[in-house]
Amino acid sequence: MTKRLTELYSLLSECEVFCDVGCDHGYVTEAMLKGKKCKTAVASDISKKCLEKAEVLLKEYVENGTATCVVSDGFENVESCDQALIAGMGGEEIIAILKRCKNLPKTLVLQPMKNAEKVRKFIQKTGYQILDDYTFYDGGKFYDVIKAEKRKKIKKLTKKELKFGITNVKNLPTDFLSKLKERKNVLLACLESGKLSKKTQREMKKELKGLNEYVNS
Repeated sequence: MTKRLTELYSLLSECEVFCDVGCDHGYVTEAMLKGKKCKTAVASDISKKCLEKAEVLLKEYVENGTATCVVSDGFENVESCDQALIAGMGGEEIIAILKRCKNLPKTLVLQPMKNAEKVRKFIQKTGYQILDDYTFYDGGKFYDVIKAEKRKKIKKLTKKELKFGITNVKNLPTDFLSKLKERKNVLLACLESGKLSKKTQREMKKELKGLNEYVNS
């Protein structure tokens, strides 16, 4: 598996039924079954063609009854699971998938390609406690990954934790700081161009002020 998939796998807990939503090749599903981190697994993907790759990889597990491969838009054709991974798609798409699910799993591991802050706000409102939430780097890209658990009572995150990620704010990992520095340089270059509207300049300066709290150089 790639570093990205290995990172996601490391956050997954032991469970009864695991579901990989948008599984593509099914590598994480295979790792969950091989590592005995789940008793059964569901690999789902909206694309029949992509799912065929997973069916080949997971053939042994499908035949012994521990894996099921389903063409599904999100959880639409997934009966139930107690832990799910949704990775490699936009944050708004992840939110839409969760909104359509009538029986949300207890544990979620989410890796939105963008709009992570929107995902954090949504799952917090939906009754999930965010346990781990940080940035990591692989293959020339920065990724945000969020692990959350459904609870009756949750401790709400601060504005900074919702914006940047609870683990990032607490531990200031190197990849997180590198991502902020990269974004800061983009903002400075845009502001120095002198081609922005006053409104855009104000918005960028406000964002820059927030970044400067973590990266001053």
